[in-house]
Amino acid sequence: MGYTNDYLTSVGSDIAADDAALTETRGRLALVRKIAIGFRGAQRTYASGSLAHHTINDPVTDGDGGVVLNRSYYPQLGPDGGGEAPNSVAADLCALLGPEIRNTYPNARCGTSKRGPKITFGEPVNGQDPSVDLVLALTRREGSGLWIPNLHMDRWEASDPEKHVELLNGGTVALRRTRRRVIRLAKAWNKQWTLPGLSSFHLSALALEHVTPGMSVATGLHAVFDEGATFLATGCNTSDPAGVSKPLKLMKGVTREAVVQRLRAAADAMADALAHDDDETAVQSALHKVFRNYVEAPASDQLAAVVAAMRPRTPMTTVALGLSAPAVVIPPTRAYGGRRAS
Repeated sequence: MGYTNDYLTSVGSDIAADDAALTETRGRLALVRKIAIGFRGAQRTYASGSLAHHTINDPVTDGDGGVVLNRSYYPQLGPDGGGEAPNSVAADLCALLGPEIRNTYPNARCGTSKRGPKITFGEPVNGQDPSVDLVLALTRREGSGLWIPNLHMDRWEASDPEKHVELLNGGTVALRRTRRRVIRLAKAWNKQWTLPGLSSFHLSALALEHVTPGMSVATGLHAVFDEGATFLATGCNTSDPAGVSKPLKLMKGVTREAVVQRLRAAADAMADALAHDDDETAVQSALHKVFRNYVEAPASDQLAAVVAAMRPRTPMTTVALGLSAPAVVIPPTRAYGGRRAS
């Protein structure tokens, strides 16, 4: 293994979730599920999301799960019944959860999020106070998966979070380990932007498709960036791995072009690192382009940047800058003194 693996291992250590916070989150989710199974018509509960996929990064903010209701107990609820919206049932579930959870966590509160009850606990562990999001799911009359609510839109949507857990925990031990590390690194890369372009689950879906047996973490991460950029550039959206939900959308506020450019730049930098795997400076320089918040630029790159900043700049036009104005020359300014160059 060369320098690329060393640097990726270092980044992985930097983003690793706190063990105590992880243990606490699992305990909180287990408590919520234990109470939720006593709700009228509850058929089963499940764990989902990054906690169940083993891909949580620091900080640990929440644990996801769900409670599946038997549709026969709620004949008017959901698309297979009378079309009744989920909001009132979610409120009833909150009324059960809140008092029971406060027997263990006196400061706990139960509100609602997009998919169902959201429980906050008011009891930090190592500076982290993870919440629990519980999806209020409903069995479907036909087809696989579940109906899950969108309380913000007052409607139900098809999904299969249990299948997602099965898929992302599938394969050999080696493949699971590599895929999880790739996902965690991809999530850290994605969150370096103020507006991430892809959801965490979207990155997980790409890893599920493109990380294959025999790949290293580095080659798997390159595959996610490279294949993701190539596919999204076609204008198509990534399919739901379970084949139940609609294709996965890009995050709001970021254009497809920007997402593709980010992925392509990361893929090219990963390829550069792998091509010069025995040259630490080259690898560090390449991986700084991928993980700028975690890998410092080599001293030689930093010096070059300082020299470039001090060098007199070539005059530019308003057209070159992308400004919608008649082309005029903008003279360079000195890097010191605040005066224009003569």
